Amino acid sequence: MRVRIIELRILGAALAALWFATFALVLVGYQPGGPADRLVGLATGLPILVALAAVVWPPVARGDRAFAGIAWLGLGVILLMVPSIVSVAAQGGGQGSQTLVPSLEAAYPWILALAGTGLFAGLGIARRRLGETALRRRRVVLGAGLGLVLALLAGGGFTAAAVVNELSLRDQPAATSRYGPTDPTGEPPTCSGPLVVGSTANVELLMDASIDGRLTGQVSITGARNGTDVRWTGFAATRITLGQHGLTRVGDRAWILQPGTPWTRATPARAAGGDLDQQLLAVALTMDNRAVSEDRGLAFIEGARARHCRVTIDGSTLRRAVPEVELLIGSTDVSRWRGDLDYWVFIDGQLGQADIHVTGPATELSDDSLLATMRIHLTAVDRGLPISIQAPGS
Repeated sequence: MRVRIIELRILGAALAALWFATFALVLVGYQPGGPADRLVGLATGLPILVALAAVVWPPVARGDRAFAGIAWLGLGVILLMVPSIVSVAAQGGGQGSQTLVPSLEAAYPWILALAGTGLFAGLGIARRRLGETALRRRRVVLGAGLGLVLALLAGGGFTAAAVVNELSLRDQPAATSRYGPTDPTGEPPTCSGPLVVGSTANVELLMDASIDGRLTGQVSITGARNGTDVRWTGFAATRITLGQHGLTRVGDRAWILQPGTPWTRATPARAAGGDLDQQLLAVALTMDNRAVSEDRGLAFIEGARARHCRVTIDGSTLRRAVPEVELLIGSTDVSRWRGDLDYWVFIDGQLGQADIHVTGPATELSDDSLLATMRIHLTAVDRGLPISIQAPGS
């Protein structure tokens, strides 16, 4: 029995640690403004107290089957939380995303995890309350009831704070935003609905790669696009190249910029695919690809209201959608890489932001390595404003 108590306390401590990680990520990453801004972050700390109750009063059961069921309950919650925490961390690292109350699709893993944590703790409290000799059915019924109450209190506190903060943001809309319309009553289109890019846009593209958690390269690109005319420059510090790169296309003329050389003329075929946000939409965010997209809820990004959506993406599609990844990984075969493409649709029905996170085998990039990761963050702002694309030297 003593060994089982220790094992269940370890599970309770693991749950508390995961909820603390969630608390820290939300407290730091959730900053949309509003009077309840910090209160929303603090409210995510309530499940920590629920998990700690299971450490103090572990839900011990004498029967082998009952003990196994309780242990699997704790492990199931852990398996639900780990990928959800990774998703929150990736979203916070994506910059600019200020999530409001999430959609049911995005919230259901957290709801299940909170309910499981509440039940895990409730069974332990019930055992403490009724004693070891009480009938198992009484302990289970009381534990389930206590678990439901704990989950409702913890989840209700966070939801109330988030809703209050969202309403305050709606009452204080930004006058303008470089991301798009700021009408607080406007409703962004659905994830699978029509999606376009702005006729013009100032675009920023940030990329990095890592192998087994070690950063191996970064690329920072800024540019502008007017229809099919585009010009961007950027600096790459990777295993493949070091220095300034660039591309310009005006009509049927094209130029490229490489480290140590000035702008040089290039064939239109050489400049094909360098359209930044337009290329991403044309390849990875087609109507067919978005037919199975996941609605992650609404967001305010610098005052502009948007719908957060997600689709899966493979390495081959990524290379065609963002050909600039060649600066990070060269000609490495990424056909077996997989990941997520998050995109934000604004009230005007235009693409304003996208985040990509993909992973795959690192054997072609480095010997004795296992996992490689690429992260990409793209923003397209000031869409529709007058932008002139000039040829190099003009």
